[in-house]
Amino acid sequence: MKKNSLVFGLSILSFAATGQTTWVVDPVHSSVQFEVSHLAVSSVTGDFTGFTGSVITQNDDFNNARISATIDVNSVDTNNLERDKHLKEDDFFNATKYPNITFVSSVFSKEKDNIFTIQGDLTIRDVTKPISLSAEYGGIVSINGQQKAGFTAEGTIDRFDYGLKWDDVLDSGGLIVGEKVDIILKVQLVKKQ
Repeated sequence: MKKNSLVFGLSILSFAATGQTTWVVDPVHSSVQFEVSHLAVSSVTGDFTGFTGSVITQNDDFNNARISATIDVNSVDTNNLERDKHLKEDDFFNATKYPNITFVSSVFSKEKDNIFTIQGDLTIRDVTKPISLSAEYGGIVSINGQQKAGFTAEGTIDRFDYGLKWDDVLDSGGLIVGEKVDIILKVQLVKKQ
């Protein structure tokens, strides 16, 4: 009986030592941005202002963390109402039929110092493809009784892979809107109590 109690006690201690910690994205101090070539000579930037996300870690070590995020397509903002309207139509996101973009991580691994690789599945227009992001960890601070952590992550996708199909071309043959889209994420996380 004492042996069983000891095993049970050690199991509880082991679970506590590897207990999960949940962090949530602070939307007021975070941004989801993108940049794409325009007219083959410059670029257009924009962002999504509506998004949620959570990160589940083992204690405060982000290595092997699990990420889940959702972006509201209707919150797209490129500082041009006509362009934003077009992006919400079927040429691009079709926000009416596919209102959300989602991401679920499969790998969150530390490469060196504060550099991490994040891999996972990105879903746009019900098309799911694997993507890889390079992330820089900014650290953890405590303020007003809360712990906060910061990351900046970047990656590139091919919009045609996700059915963002608008492909008008210039007289020179280049695309008016580029095929490759850079993603820039600046995320501040708040540790749940």
